[in-house]
Amino acid sequence: MPEIRYLPVPEGLVGERIDAALSRMLGLSRTKAAELVAQGHVQLDGRAVGKSDRVAEGQMIEVALPDPEGPLRVEAENVDGLVILYADDDVIVVDKPVGVAAHPSPGWTGPTVIGGVAGAGHRVSTSGAEERQGVVHRLDVGTSGVMAVAASESAYTSLKRQFKERTVEKVYHSLVQGHPDPLRGTIDAPIDRHPTHDYRWAVVAEGRPSITHYETLEAFPHASLLEIHLETGRTHQIRVHMSALKHPCVGDLTYGADPRLAERLGLQRQWLHALSLNFEHPRTGQRMTFTSPYPHDLQTALDRIGAS
Repeated sequence: MPEIRYLPVPEGLVGERIDAALSRMLGLSRTKAAELVAQGHVQLDGRAVGKSDRVAEGQMIEVALPDPEGPLRVEAENVDGLVILYADDDVIVVDKPVGVAAHPSPGWTGPTVIGGVAGAGHRVSTSGAEERQGVVHRLDVGTSGVMAVAASESAYTSLKRQFKERTVEKVYHSLVQGHPDPLRGTIDAPIDRHPTHDYRWAVVAEGRPSITHYETLEAFPHASLLEIHLETGRTHQIRVHMSALKHPCVGDLTYGADPRLAERLGLQRQWLHALSLNFEHPRTGQRMTFTSPYPHDLQTALDRIGAS
């Protein structure tokens, strides 16, 4: 049974976001606090809240803290660090580590999500291109976090439709260089292959429509932690859009990040993490949310820049 906590908002936290206030009051990480809100475990004066809602003096926060045992997380033994967060006959949700590709591709000899899922004994849908069977969306090799795979043919059709209709909520966190102005905004700029670099993408007038929403969560002397919501899912979309704003993801040397800052923070990849994924279960229709905490390398870099 969950433990219920009732927390009056103290004067010193008035005006804070609900996830920031919970983090301070319960000693939780900001990510864990946001996860509790996203999963509907938090109410403010008896009503549901979003993690960006602000608290006011005298309000009462009600928190249902889950059983300490938490949900089962199964490691896919054949792919180091790949964790299966959820699996049934229709959907498999994983927490993908850095260094793992979504699916096999020409020239890639490393581990893949599809290989890890199959190696753990789960069937994957045969829908889609041969090398991408079951894949309804992708994360870059250098991006960690939550990713879903279709296990059945009907689930593949449903999930692809949800992504196309933009009813799937994808939330990312990224540490970017400098301080975006304004602190929150929308980037609406088409993306296509870079005109001169085959391995890169760029904002191109004739490219595919691409929309990114961002909000500054915390500002540091040389960088900002952003929460990012994607309407579209183009290859390298966040990396390309932030680079186009002259605020590349910290550590993203491909798109213009400062290598000295990356070295100082101990980063060997872009600071970009797929924090949560919310979609409708293809069979039951239930909305489902899955979250992933920051991996060690990103948390270490964040701690270091916060202490600078």
